[in-house]
Amino acid sequence: MFGCLVAGRLVQTVAQQVAEDKFVFDLPDYENINHVVIFMLGTIPFPNGMGGSVYFCYPDKSGIAVWQLLGFVTNEKPSAIFKISGLKSEKGGRHPFGAMNIPQTPSVAQIGISVELLEFLAQQTPVASAAVSSVDSFTQFTQKMLDSFYNFASSFIVTQAQMTPNPSEAFIPANVVMKWYENFQRRLTQNPFFWKT
Repeated sequence: MFGCLVAGRLVQTVAQQVAEDKFVFDLPDYENINHVVIFMLGTIPFPNGMGGSVYFCYPDKSGIAVWQLLGFVTNEKPSAIFKISGLKSEKGGRHPFGAMNIPQTPSVAQIGISVELLEFLAQQTPVASAAVSSVDSFTQFTQKMLDSFYNFASSFIVTQAQMTPNPSEAFIPANVVMKWYENFQRRLTQNPFFWKT
């Protein structure tokens, strides 16, 4: 029903079924994993009104399992990428795997998938750092940075009559900053990753 993919490793398509509605994938050497992809194989869809909560579990320093909600998959959203590299320092939360005695090795983490009602999935809050950065969030950051720079630089605008002669200071005309701002904004709209070329 589910698959698990880690860059540089073979795809896992056989999850350990620990309950009728709960599945687990082992992630050996989890300390070296940055992102994990969870996806539906397409062979068995979720029943109507159901989806799967995706959890990350790792052993803390004392060997106790710490579970963290990453997000979910559904028939409408059959795959998701999660960033797990920064989660090892965060606290665990409520999870449906608590009462189960799932064997765990110290250097092996687990991905747990719990089949649940879509209404329940909508009420859950995943750990914020599990979300993979997207073009939208990057574009938003760049736009905010651009606006902040323009506003900051514009706050120093003075007319030529207001300038105090100072031979050791250089001045940039405000229209040059405005031209750069508009050009950068246009290029960002056309291709958010233009700066990589």
